Amino acid sequence: MSDILTDAIRYWERRRIPYNAVLALIVMILFWASWPGAASRINADSIELLFVLAVLANVAYCAAYVADVVAQSSAFRHTWIRHRWLLFIVGLAFASILARFFAAKLLGYAG
Repeated sequence: MSDILTDAIRYWERRRIPYNAVLALIVMILFWASWPGAASRINADSIELLFVLAVLANVAYCAAYVADVVAQSSAFRHTWIRHRWLLFIVGLAFASILARFFAAKLLGYAG
């Protein structure tokens, strides 16, 4: 079990920075696209909300560990290891959609 957990941590933590970078880029693009109206919407409350959403996005990212450890503990470990990048892509796509939705609402983006 130690090897499986180590492998999961090594795999997923290397991808956490790109995951967060993509989500941050989505927010920055929407901020730029809704300028100057977005600037008037930024205040302490909206910054707190962005922080909470960033933390929740990282908590959701940890759900990949559950799927990864379960799959690695099965007879399908070798197949899973070759294809688990799909879970990263699907999770990133889902998180990107949520980031766009919440950022658009927060920044008043209508496009």
